[in-house]
Amino acid sequence: MEVEVTNISHHGFWLLIRDQEKFLPFDLFPWFREASIAQITAVEMPGQGHIYWPQLDIDLCEESIDHPDMFPLISKTDPAIEKTVIG
Repeated sequence: MEVEVTNISHHGFWLLIRDQEKFLPFDLFPWFREASIAQITAVEMPGQGHIYWPQLDIDLCEESIDHPDMFPLISKTDPAIEKTVIG
């Protein structure tokens, strides 16, 4: 196995990728914060440097784990789309 989750805390979780352990804090990787232990531990490495959680449909490249500052969380919304309130 090239990737596995070795520990989970309320701050984040540790991934063992090949022979290196890496910490993914929930502050920087918020998609995992509400995930179950089963969802987080169901991780695959389908390609070199590509990590995938199929139950969560989350793809990360290893570089984004090593250098999260290079991959800021930015939400882009289309201002032309209006929300409709029903009530």
